[in-house]
Amino acid sequence: MDSTEPSSSISFTSSPHYLSNGGSISSETGNSNLETISLTNLSSHLEQLMMTDYTDADIIVDGISVGVHRCVLAARSKYFNEHFKKKDNGMVEDMSKHGKPNYSMNDLLLPYGRVGYDVFLIFLSYIYTGQLKPFPVEVSTCVDHLCPHDSCRPAIDVIVELMYASSVFQIPDLASSSQIRLFNFVSKANVEDIIPVLLVAYHCQSNELVSQCIQRIVGSDLDRISLEKELPIEIADEIRLLRQKSKSESEENSDSLQEKQIRRIHKALDSDDVELMKLLLKESNVTLDEACALHYAASYCDPKVVSEILSLGLADVNLRNARGYTVLHAAAMRKEPSVIVSLLTKGARGSDLTFDGRSSVSICRRLTRPKDYLAKTEQGKETNKDRICVDLLEKEIRSNPMMAPSSPIVADDLHMKLIYLENRVAFARLFFPIEAKLAMEIAHAETTSEFSNGNSREVDLNETPIMKNKRLLSRIETLSKTVEMGRHYFTHCSKVLDDFMEDDLPDLFYLEKGTQQEQKIKRARYMELKDDVQKAFTKDKAQLRRNVNSKSRRLS
Repeated sequence: MDSTEPSSSISFTSSPHYLSNGGSISSETGNSNLETISLTNLSSHLEQLMMTDYTDADIIVDGISVGVHRCVLAARSKYFNEHFKKKDNGMVEDMSKHGKPNYSMNDLLLPYGRVGYDVFLIFLSYIYTGQLKPFPVEVSTCVDHLCPHDSCRPAIDVIVELMYASSVFQIPDLASSSQIRLFNFVSKANVEDIIPVLLVAYHCQSNELVSQCIQRIVGSDLDRISLEKELPIEIADEIRLLRQKSKSESEENSDSLQEKQIRRIHKALDSDDVELMKLLLKESNVTLDEACALHYAASYCDPKVVSEILSLGLADVNLRNARGYTVLHAAAMRKEPSVIVSLLTKGARGSDLTFDGRSSVSICRRLTRPKDYLAKTEQGKETNKDRICVDLLEKEIRSNPMMAPSSPIVADDLHMKLIYLENRVAFARLFFPIEAKLAMEIAHAETTSEFSNGNSREVDLNETPIMKNKRLLSRIETLSKTVEMGRHYFTHCSKVLDDFMEDDLPDLFYLEKGTQQEQKIKRARYMELKDDVQKAFTKDKAQLRRNVNSKSRRLS
């Protein structure tokens, strides 16, 4: 007989309980077990109620109707109890096709913030069952397979929305649980991803969480513009004052003439007035790059404004701001396809990394949920923008041979990329030293420290992680430019090196490793490569000679 049936329950509690080994347990323990079983069954049955057709109202979330039982919501939430009591309050004029009242989540129930369809279902499940079940991976993880998903944006957004819902709808136990989870994110998430946590803590009046978020931002390099654009003015002012007190404020004095001129340029961009921006540039000594105007436009302005600025040809599309972010990094964080396309067509490099080793595509991946990335595109409907952005950036990387999937730097790792480039340049100098020297001279790399001395791999114990990453990125950019020059002027030789780096995966001591027999085989392979290089170089010289002759004929 099923133990959930009433007769079974009566029989179970009417006498002492015996274990299979002959021992016994007390009635008190049995009652406790029975209570646990009963509550579990009740929770399960109420969960099944969510799937029935007996709902008496619909809540519209993200355009989708979610059936609810007003009596359950009213019993669990003081907010819903008061809301349903008010006649026609929050009710859409039209009833549903089943004659049930419709309530709009965004327009009528929530005064600020957002609770999406997926999180509302999680919230509703807790309302009915009293249990917070594991979140669906398609909405609580990102599409970066290297991410541990312990602090990526989708993981944060789920808890942010859940805390918002539980706070507004007055479910204090769920709000407290959500707050504890958000505390765990603050110390390890990227500082940009702390902003939504701070906003929900501020609106839900969680002072302790607000304080922790502020302290994290105060000690970070998050710029003034991000603070002013994305946070309430009183929070932004508090962070600015705390930075001044701790003397960690790296920005220029807000009253300086240059700062005022930059603010005017940004305000012109906010108004989509490129002509006014051009006029302000003429009247001041500030350039587009000094104002980081392209960064600003890529982050906050209409995509047409970005295109207009690019068409002027006055801004460096690969410029880094004070935080080490390129314009493409900023666009990847915004996830606006038209901005990304405009930058890529003007030469933005997808291979450039932030100071902590992230590329544009890895930034975009960690902002994107699997549900959005894998969503099927229906004919006549818009494709998900998240998917388009990731695909655009991945295509740009695939078109760059140095970042191809077969390359050892597929993991977007700063050190792996540096090792790859150093080895490639080292072998180029070994196989054809004159050509490598020419490529380095064109790239202005011959005077840099990584080539002029042998101390590039020494460890400086006084070097901070940020200083180290800046130094490594500088080396990577110089090495990358050297390789680019080699590709441009010595195409066939570069192709031989591509094949060699992919097939043989060499290191700087390739010929010296292994047994005598292995070294013999390697030397034979080395001689084959020298022959391939010589043939390739001959082809490159012939190609260069044809180009020179062609130009001479045109000039004559």
